[in-house]
Amino acid sequence: MHIAFVSLETVHHRDTETNRRLRTICELLRDAGHDVHVFCAPHWGGDHPQFEQDGITYHAIAESTDARSGVAFRLPIALARAKPDVIHVTATPPGQVAPAAVGAMLARTPLVLEWYGDGGVFPHRWRRWAAGRADRLHVPSELVATWIREQGLSGDSIETVPNPIDLERIRSVDPGEEVDVVYARRLDEGANLESLFLGLAELRRKDWTATVIGDGPEREAYEQLASDLRIRDRITFRGECSREERIAVYRGAHVFAQTAEHCVFPTEMCWALASGCVGIVEYHVDSSAHELVEGLDRGFRTTSEAELADAIVEAGDLERLDYDETFAEYDRSEILDRYLVQYRTLQDEQGLL
Repeated sequence: MHIAFVSLETVHHRDTETNRRLRTICELLRDAGHDVHVFCAPHWGGDHPQFEQDGITYHAIAESTDARSGVAFRLPIALARAKPDVIHVTATPPGQVAPAAVGAMLARTPLVLEWYGDGGVFPHRWRRWAAGRADRLHVPSELVATWIREQGLSGDSIETVPNPIDLERIRSVDPGEEVDVVYARRLDEGANLESLFLGLAELRRKDWTATVIGDGPEREAYEQLASDLRIRDRITFRGECSREERIAVYRGAHVFAQTAEHCVFPTEMCWALASGCVGIVEYHVDSSAHELVEGLDRGFRTTSEAELADAIVEAGDLERLDYDETFAEYDRSEILDRYLVQYRTLQDEQGLL
């Protein structure tokens, strides 16, 4: 298939959750042999109108990531000329969505809107207009789907597609040393690592070890908090780690704790649970992490530090695993199939197959 992605800003411009999601989808399709084109602001040197990198072709349709830089006129024409089988546009920046919708009408091809949820809920009237004309809206979780429904958009067009993980990659990495609790996230103001530390402090008289993966502006403050709570000697701060290093930690750990207040999809937690960890989630209204443990025998949902501490103790009675086939539905191959089935269904609905 020939798929055209529209995103003025890519991970080459700025590292955000939305841009990482776009890159992942493009790579899934590319690895399966599909023809992937990204219409964006240039991130390469020189004045070439297009650039191929790692099997993906990038097309310059604006001078910058500012959606006001001529994209309203250039994008529809560029998409019509490209004649893709499907047009897949991200919702950020909002100014690119309406031109993509016009391009889809000119090209007579289905339009998929990818809204990851880390940029607000349709604050721009043109994005809302285009969202109502998209053939499908892809979101990463039921939490984000609920946000969209609350804006008055039809739930019939919303498709929940989680971020993928790689089960083969998990199986290829040897488990690391045993640790009782692991936490992984950028250590910024939204990490809420203090909830985990307060829960662990309640278990000070018990024998446990913990590992924190990730770095950020609040790392020093969290290290100081661990010292103040007199648990610093039992916590290892690993900083940034490669994917293989993270998998090794997860496969050696018993519990993965998710306490962040905002999370549209708990990607690291999904990797950890598939690596055999028991999942413990502190519930927050703006986090979808609880969706991953609902109905799960090896999952706990808590609402306070005391409940979190109790869950860690209770999890100790569960068998240690270093792999869990339960999460096969999140594997790259399964997520790829969901995208392809969706694309072909849309084509069939429009009589294009």
